[in-house]
Amino acid sequence: MTDDAYRWLEDLDSPAALEWVTARNAETTATLSGDRFARTKDALREVLDSKDRIPLPNRRGDGLWYDFWTDADHPRGLWRRTTAEGFRHDEPEWDVLLDVGALNRAEGENWTWKRVAVLRPGYHRCMISLARGGSDTAVIREFDLTTRTFVTGGFALPESKGGVSWRDADHLLVSADFGPGSLTASGYARVVKLWRRGTPLAEAETVLAGETEDVLVTASWDATPGFERGLVTRLVTFFRAEHHLYRADGELVRIDVPEDAVIDLHREWMLVTLRSEWTVGGVTYPAGVLLAVDLEGFLAGRREPTVLFEPDEHTSLTGWSWTRNHLLLATSRDVRSRIEILTPGGPVWRREPVPGAGEFDQTTILDTCPALDDTFLLSSEGFLRPATLSLGTAGGDLEVLKQGPAFFDTTGMTVRQFFAVSADGTRVPYFVAGPGGGSTPSPTLLYGYGGFEVPMSPSYSGLTGRGWLAHGGTYVLANIRGGGEYGPAWHQAALREGRLRAYEDFAAVAADLVTRGITTPQQLGTSGGSNGGLLMGVMLTRYPELFGAVVARVPLLDMRRYTQLLAGKSWIAEYGDPDVEQDWAFLREFSPYQNVRADRAYPPMLLLTSTRDDRVHPAHARKMMALLTEKGHRAAYYENVEGGHGGAADNEQAALLWALTFEFLRRELGAR
Repeated sequence: MTDDAYRWLEDLDSPAALEWVTARNAETTATLSGDRFARTKDALREVLDSKDRIPLPNRRGDGLWYDFWTDADHPRGLWRRTTAEGFRHDEPEWDVLLDVGALNRAEGENWTWKRVAVLRPGYHRCMISLARGGSDTAVIREFDLTTRTFVTGGFALPESKGGVSWRDADHLLVSADFGPGSLTASGYARVVKLWRRGTPLAEAETVLAGETEDVLVTASWDATPGFERGLVTRLVTFFRAEHHLYRADGELVRIDVPEDAVIDLHREWMLVTLRSEWTVGGVTYPAGVLLAVDLEGFLAGRREPTVLFEPDEHTSLTGWSWTRNHLLLATSRDVRSRIEILTPGGPVWRREPVPGAGEFDQTTILDTCPALDDTFLLSSEGFLRPATLSLGTAGGDLEVLKQGPAFFDTTGMTVRQFFAVSADGTRVPYFVAGPGGGSTPSPTLLYGYGGFEVPMSPSYSGLTGRGWLAHGGTYVLANIRGGGEYGPAWHQAALREGRLRAYEDFAAVAADLVTRGITTPQQLGTSGGSNGGLLMGVMLTRYPELFGAVVARVPLLDMRRYTQLLAGKSWIAEYGDPDVEQDWAFLREFSPYQNVRADRAYPPMLLLTSTRDDRVHPAHARKMMALLTEKGHRAAYYENVEGGHGGAADNEQAALLWALTFEFLRRELGAR
C-alpha cells in the first residue's frame, strides 16, 4: 500500500471522522444487541460493581491503608483510607478523602483518577493526578489530607504527560509540559525541574534536560532519614536509560551501569537487573541476573556486586519489593510463581521461601511499606480461584485478610499447562482453563500479548468467567516470545527484525490446540489489546485459516505511520523505525494495515478503541475497519468516547465493551 485513502480518519475530532465513528458504532450495537447481550452486560456490570470485591490497599508510612474504589454508587471512584485493624473487619470503616464523582459535579468536569504522590514525612499533603475521560494526559493538583480539600494557591500543573515527586513540603521535582520545546517527540516530558512553593513554574530550576528524540525524563525523591536523595532518569529509548543520583546539595552524579540495566535504590543498597551481559570487577554477569551493591561504595569505585538471582532456561526474575530491612524476590519457573524473602548481610544474603499458592496459581507482591516496617501484602489467585489477600512479615506466618468472591461456577473445570513447538523449534508454554479434558472440542478464546518484556500469568477474571467460561467456553493464555516469561532473552528474541517469532509462537499455540482436540479452527477465537491488538491484526492477515473470530482492543495496526501518531515514536526500540528503509523492510512483512488482501478469506473481526486514547491513536482501528470493509471482509467496530488506553472510563463503559466482545465471540464461535 503506497497511498492511504483513510488518512482522514487520523483527524481525531473532525466532523467527518466523528460522523463515521457514530455510524459504525450504531451498526455494531444494532447487530450485537438483543436479550442475551443485555443479560451478559448486566452480569458483567454486577461483577465490576460488586461490593464484595477485595480492596487492594497500599500503605504510605503513616500506618494507614489507602484504597481507590469504584462501584455502582461511585462509578468514578472514591479515594479512601482506614486503619490496619479496621481493614481486617468484613466491612471496614473507610475515611473518604476524595469522591471523584462529587468533584466532577462541583467543577462541571469529567475527571478520572490517575495516581497520587503523598508527602513524607508528615503525610498531610499530596499531589493528585486527574485525567479527562481516562487519558494519559493529566492535571496534577495539591490536596490537603487534613481538610480534604484542594489547596488554594498550592502547587498545580496543567495537563501533560509528566509527574511529580515531593522533595519536601515546599519543593517538588516536576517533569511536565513547560512550554514550547519541553516535550519529547513522543509527547512526554523532556525536562525535570525543582519547583519552589510560591514561585511561578516558569522560574523552576532545571535539574536535567534530555533530548527531543528521547522517550522521557523523570525523577523521584527518597525522603528516608539518612538517605535523602533523588534519582533522575533520562529514558533514551524504551529500553536504554541514563541514571543520575541527585544529591541533597543539588549535585548530579551519573551512575555507571549499562544503559539497558534497571536499577533500584533502597537505603544503602542499589539493585541492578541486567538485560545484557555486564563485565564488572573482572567478572561477567549474564542477562537476567539481579545484583546488589553498596551504592556509595559503587560510586567510589568498588565493583564487587552480590548475585541475588541468576536465571536459567526455565527460571526468570519477575519482580521485587523492599520492606524496611528485607527484599522480597518474585521469580517464575515455567510461568509458575515463587516468592522469597532475602535478608542483606555478608557476601551471601539469607533467604527463606514464602508459602506458595496452588500449582498454576500466581502469587504477586501487592504492597510493602519500607518507610514503616517489614510487613508485606501478597495476592494469590488462579484462573478458577478468586484472589486471596494475605499479610506477612519476615520470619512469620501469612495471615489471610480477605478472600475474593466467586463470580462463576467452576464445577467440572480444570487448568492445564501445555507446550507448543514454534516454527524454529522453541517450546512455547500456554495455559488452558475450562471444561476438564473432554473428548469434544469446544469454543475457545485464545489470549496473548507478546511484547515489551511483559509476562502473562494466571489470574482470576469474573468477567471472563461469566462472559465465557460459564457458557461452555475454554480460555487459553499463551506465553509467547516478546513477553517477559523467561527474562530478557525471551523478549529480545522477538524485537524488531525478530518480531515474526512472536507471531509464529502464537500461531503454533493455535495449531496445537486443534491438534490436541481442545478446539477446531472454526471454534477458535482470539483476543488481544494494544501490542496484543497488533498481534490480532497479524493473526488476521497472516494466519486467517487458524481462527473463527478475532477481537482487537485499542490496537496498533498501521506500522507504516505508527511513529507519527501520539506516543508511537517511543516504541521504535521494540518494533523498528518505518522511516528507515532497512527497518521498513521487515515491518511491512507483518504490518496488518498494509497486508489486507481482497483475495484472501478472513475470519470476522471486532475492533474496539477509544476516542480519548492518547497513547495508541484510534486511527489504527478506524482505518483498519474502513479498509476491511472496502476489501469485502466482515468486521464490526465500536469506539468508546472516553476511556483512554484502558478503553473505558467507568464500569458501565467497561461492561458494554466486554459484553460486545463476548456476544461477538459467542455468535461467531457457536458458544451457548
